[in-house]
Amino acid sequence: MQISNYMTHEHRACDTVFAEAEKAAAAGDWAEAEKKFLEFSNETLTHFKKEEEELFPAFEEKTGSSEGPTQVMRFEHDQVRGLIGKMAEAVEKQDRDAYLSLAESMMILLQQHNMKEEQMLYAMCDRVLPPEEKSTLIDEMEKVAL
Repeated sequence: MQISNYMTHEHRACDTVFAEAEKAAAAGDWAEAEKKFLEFSNETLTHFKKEEEELFPAFEEKTGSSEGPTQVMRFEHDQVRGLIGKMAEAVEKQDRDAYLSLAESMMILLQQHNMKEEQMLYAMCDRVLPPEEKSTLIDEMEKVAL
């Protein structure tokens, strides 16, 4: 399996749950919004953990560089974590306007972030990592949990 296929599939799963949370918040269904937002947060943070603890170190070891794309992705992960915190506050306060405004910012940030990963970083990982390492790496990422 390719790294790009595995990780892109996770992006789409996170996107789907994010949209469900936004729809529930827009409708004022705060029980569902909270449930879906927590699911989105957990899936996204688990995905980041897979990248930061497994994928990025493997890529950096193979390329000999921790600068460049992985450094940018870590910075953007921190931005997403900050927005998740603000969105959690909006859910807790049941502040529809704040939540939807933050959701718009999150969507833009994630779309740009995911595009960079999918079009550049994951493709680079698929090129530099041998097939057996990719397979082992995916197995290790499957074990990652928050």
